[in-house]
Amino acid sequence: MAKTHVAYVCSSCGAEAAKWMGKCPSCGEWGTMKEFTISKQKTSASIASLSTAKVNAPIRLGDIEITNEPRLDTGNAEFNRVLGGGLVPGSMVLIGGEPGIGKSTLVLQVILNIKNRKTLYVSGEESVKQLKLRAERLDTRNDDCLILAETSLERIVEMVKDVNPELLIIDSIQTISTEMAEASPGSVSQIRECATALLRLAKSTNIPTLVIGHITKDGAIAGPKILEHIVDTVLQFEGDQHYMYRILRATKNRFGSTSELGIFEMRQNGLREVSNPSELLLSEDHEGLSGIAVTAAVEGIRPFLIEVQALVSTAAYGTPQRSATGFDTRRLNMLLAVLEKKVGFKLSQKDVFINIAGGLKVNDTSTDLAIMSAVLSSNFDIPVPPHTAIAGEVGLSGEIRAVARIEQRIAEAEKLGFSQMILPTANYKSLAAPAKKLKLIPVSKVEDAFRILFKD
Repeated sequence: MAKTHVAYVCSSCGAEAAKWMGKCPSCGEWGTMKEFTISKQKTSASIASLSTAKVNAPIRLGDIEITNEPRLDTGNAEFNRVLGGGLVPGSMVLIGGEPGIGKSTLVLQVILNIKNRKTLYVSGEESVKQLKLRAERLDTRNDDCLILAETSLERIVEMVKDVNPELLIIDSIQTISTEMAEASPGSVSQIRECATALLRLAKSTNIPTLVIGHITKDGAIAGPKILEHIVDTVLQFEGDQHYMYRILRATKNRFGSTSELGIFEMRQNGLREVSNPSELLLSEDHEGLSGIAVTAAVEGIRPFLIEVQALVSTAAYGTPQRSATGFDTRRLNMLLAVLEKKVGFKLSQKDVFINIAGGLKVNDTSTDLAIMSAVLSSNFDIPVPPHTAIAGEVGLSGEIRAVARIEQRIAEAEKLGFSQMILPTANYKSLAAPAKKLKLIPVSKVEDAFRILFKD
């Protein structure tokens, strides 16, 4: 008889424990630990029964032949950029994101644009009619795309062997289950067994596999952490559902850099690639308005100019409010403390609101000086000089520290027609060649920058 043991799995985050607990030790939720019976004998034999891989023998490192296999072009420049040039044969890519953010739309749009390639789209959440309606909304037709509504791993493996596709899509891994694990779909054991079997299938058949995954309320991909270790590439699809911009970034990539990111715009007919996000993120009618500053930020290795908006007003209640959208509130409090200490700007009775235009979330510290400039501009109701870009990290002593990739930031501001740019003195001294059409103004302290911006 198969040996079995009882495990308790959290229905919220997927954490597994040997005994029942009222509170999950991982996510802290109460009453979410559910009992499951797991068969050890079936689990250990699951991968061997589903895989078609051959028995490998050890080989000398010098005898290994390297062949430059061409990557599969997805037809989407932003998607290719994040992957490192396209899909590698036999690779397994995991895509995670918030519900309704557009994961399935992105994947379906990508595979419909791949011509003359047989693809198999396995849907465990939607019916074939629902996928047909989505494809019609995307206004793209591809007769080489096969749709399969199935949640059984055994049936999926059989269909892959019969169809022999050149690209496999699993939507989503949390809905797939195997008979080898006696647990409900989405549990830790089911996700682990299904992911391992799909990986062995991809490596043995050389079929690139795209897997869509759910995330928890904390933003982590649901299921065991081993899921992210198993796959070759982990992509995060981010954005606010109330805004039209989406960002695709790689948190793990065995075949490329994790510094690249792709930017998309959500439209009625699907996702549109944004090749130059700076032109969309900058409004054209903010000249003469106070509380607005433009900063040159870098996400990954990609520079773009964003608009920082600030509003400073007298506190209507006893305690002043500090609110930031798209920016770290704790860093905002630090910058306001530097303003009060080094510039003498009193904020004890002021409400301060910060917003990054376009709904983006910025973690680049080079936006510090632009944030402080926008705050002062709103407080004194004096606009920042037009066609001025700002880049610089502010230290606790009020010094302006150097930022990375300053040449790319300067090139982006120059390309969009800005006339001048304020940057750290350390970056200015390290430039190999000065800008041709952009006036560079080096500053070393926040006081120097404010004298230039608000000299009137």
